[in-house]
Amino acid sequence: MELSKSELLRAYRLMKTIREFESRISREFEAGTVPGFTHLYLGQEAVATGICMHLTDEDYISSTHRGHGHCIAKGCDVRKMALELWCKRDGLCRGKGGSMHIADISKGMLGANAIVGAGAPLALGAALTAKTLGKPNVSVTFGGDGATNQGTVFESMNFAVVLKLPVIFAVENNGYGEHTGIAYHLGAKDIASRAAAFGMPAVMVDGTDFFAVYDAMGEATARARSGAGPSTIECVAPRWRGHFEGDAQAYRDLTEIKELRERKDCLKLFRERVREDKKLEAHEMDRVDLDVLALIDEAVEAAKVAPHPTPEDLLTDVYVSY
Repeated sequence: MELSKSELLRAYRLMKTIREFESRISREFEAGTVPGFTHLYLGQEAVATGICMHLTDEDYISSTHRGHGHCIAKGCDVRKMALELWCKRDGLCRGKGGSMHIADISKGMLGANAIVGAGAPLALGAALTAKTLGKPNVSVTFGGDGATNQGTVFESMNFAVVLKLPVIFAVENNGYGEHTGIAYHLGAKDIASRAAAFGMPAVMVDGTDFFAVYDAMGEATARARSGAGPSTIECVAPRWRGHFEGDAQAYRDLTEIKELRERKDCLKLFRERVREDKKLEAHEMDRVDLDVLALIDEAVEAAKVAPHPTPEDLLTDVYVSY
């Protein structure tokens, strides 16, 4: 699928924003300034970007505990994201969600979710709503390789096929279900073939190749919007950090990470591809780098000094009135 120069710059900006946001959060967490728990998206930036560039604010995504990248790719405000991670009053969820429960319904981001596999039924509900109301919207559920072993995901896949719902199962195969390697926890030869057994198109792509993800999502989105039903995209993109920040990673050879950063860096691969194709110049992407770094610096420094919720805020956002 051909992308214009502005679209390519947008893709690079999204991936770079995710990379720098997560890198900064890692440093801040190590310094003890970020409260709570956090799981970083480093190494998987091309997946969220390639998927979400096909979506509008009226389309929905359900996320995982590793949700910052999905938020940014879906269009959530980075400044308000930083406020939320620092649990400040003006954050996306008024400081009550933090890293693992960050959400922004105005952008169709249904929320990060600490329960593995729990996002699939939520995206299924959004897809059922779209079909029932006759709207051309789609929903996407992001989940890791470990999540695909959950019964909620199996049931959601079957339900989506039976009712031909406009939902895409975006599986981020980063090699580990928390601390367990995929060679041990996956009985099938791959996740895509298992998803296909439910009766839907399913492909496996290189999740460090933005263009491969973008093309696969283009086909899946067109299928969903036309009423032809669900699809699964398995994106193989190894994570660069532990399951959570502070994870000693005793279950993997740490030299593996160094090799991944050299060979499977989605930003490096993107820059090489667009320069070879003469679609973007290095100085154009370098300018984006500077813009992004300035944005992250501004967002983090503002979050550190922003006001916390008040005791009275505990009584708000508890119930919804219909």
